[in-house]
Amino acid sequence: MKTLKIVIATDSFKGSATSLEIENYIETGIKRVVKNAEIIKIPIADGGEGTVDAINYASGGEIFKTVVTGPYNKKVNAKYLIIKKKIAIIEMASASGLTLADNKNLNPFIATTYGTGELINAVLKHQDVEEIYVGLGGSATNDGGVGLAQALGVSFLDENQQEIGLGAQDLGKIKVIDASNLNRRVKKVKFHILSDVTNPLCGKNGASFVFGAQKGASAEEIIKLDELLLHYGTKLNEMTGIDIINHDGAGAAGGLGAAMIAFTNATMHRGISKILELTEINKHLKDADLVITGEGRMDEQSLFGKTPLGIAELAKKYNLPVIAIVGSTKGDLSKTYKNGIDLIIDIINEPMELEFAMKNVQNLAENAAETAIRAYLLHK
Repeated sequence: MKTLKIVIATDSFKGSATSLEIENYIETGIKRVVKNAEIIKIPIADGGEGTVDAINYASGGEIFKTVVTGPYNKKVNAKYLIIKKKIAIIEMASASGLTLADNKNLNPFIATTYGTGELINAVLKHQDVEEIYVGLGGSATNDGGVGLAQALGVSFLDENQQEIGLGAQDLGKIKVIDASNLNRRVKKVKFHILSDVTNPLCGKNGASFVFGAQKGASAEEIIKLDELLLHYGTKLNEMTGIDIINHDGAGAAGGLGAAMIAFTNATMHRGISKILELTEINKHLKDADLVITGEGRMDEQSLFGKTPLGIAELAKKYNLPVIAIVGSTKGDLSKTYKNGIDLIIDIINEPMELEFAMKNVQNLAENAAETAIRAYLLHK
């Protein structure tokens, strides 16, 4: 009898378990039923926190650590990955993310992306690196990527020809943008943005209005932040001759997308699709029997670039059944089933408090995985 080959590729259950932890729990549940199953685990992230570790686990490479300026101007430890000696992976969350901020004292007016620029500078010292992928998820910032650009050598001068300060607070003072001292290696490397955010820089669908509140902005402050980004964006438009303000993805990571488009000529990529390519998951799907994916919460938003649907889309190219094991579900999931997921199993198997479920995620996920494999075997 052929050994059952199962590919497990899940996102993390945020606040509860990492991608790899969830995959380990699922493996345990499966092997309660099929002890000799061949399990291939591929932790997945969407460009935010965990992206470097996920790609490293699947593809191998070398992780480098460095100290950079955090979102609130304190030194933080950050890391980046180099694979195949010429491709670097960065997650901006490692240098400028919300997880590095004190949630009680969030202030998007002073939060800076300077550390992400320092992280890029560290990568650029590796002369063999030809491509840099930057994941834009999980930012604490709303500075339009000015901090990143400053770290890379760009000057943003006020009416007195003085450099503006860090953060969004001084964006309105920008009179001149001088990129003549941009790190010379920037133009020799191909930059890629990993993000599922397609929002423009400004307006009701822009960085401030859509994401400002989660970074600590009040309703009044969101309006002010949007005005600051509009002034900054106007200057970028003048400098580049292109409409960066309305460019898809310019609003990602508090406008960091705009700076990367303007100063690094970065190419936008749907996060999950490119990450799956980098993990080389295809080589495992070719002879697999079943794919198990998952995320912390599956709802109607899961249709838009989330991990499970990206996995399902790829699995269906090989006509593979796909089961999603999730922390919770909400709303109408009929469209999810129409887009490649064959079965959704919620680990919540009885009424329980969220705190209890998070503490007992291992046992719940193992039980859900046992249910999943038994369901799969029913049709064999």
